[in-house]
Amino acid sequence: MPPAQFVDLAQFDLDHVEFGAEQIRAVNPHRYEFELLSTIIAYRPEEGFIVGSLQTTPEDFWVRGHIPGNPLMPGVVMVEAAAQLCSFYWRTHFPDVDKFFGFGGIEETSFRNKVLPGDRLILVGKSIQVKTRRAIFGCQGYVNGTMTFDTVIRGLIVG
Repeated sequence: MPPAQFVDLAQFDLDHVEFGAEQIRAVNPHRYEFELLSTIIAYRPEEGFIVGSLQTTPEDFWVRGHIPGNPLMPGVVMVEAAAQLCSFYWRTHFPDVDKFFGFGGIEETSFRNKVLPGDRLILVGKSIQVKTRRAIFGCQGYVNGTMTFDTVIRGLIVG
């Protein structure tokens, strides 16, 4: 049985763009094939959550080789997209910290449904602990209202 939703997605206009691609690029360092956030739908640090999206396409780097004839987004790519969402939250929350905030680990990860080329993956990050040197987020992903994965992501200052 999937865990409870962190936020009720019905309360959001999922087509709303609070931060677009250029604004995300100004915060996150990821580029090219590894830009795994299309939009930030809602950034609510006072409520401890962030909602974003990734619009997948048939041209995405994983489509050709991850199960030819039946392409499925790899779970590690789903988790990386969620990590980028959490990185955006942290970097926006601490804009004066001029150090690289990187992936520290994952825990309690479950993959519950598939993400196909053309699907829009809605990502939710809930802050569990956010400090200047490290952070912990609960993350969930959804396609068409169905939970596709959930995990706990740790981020930390690297270097």
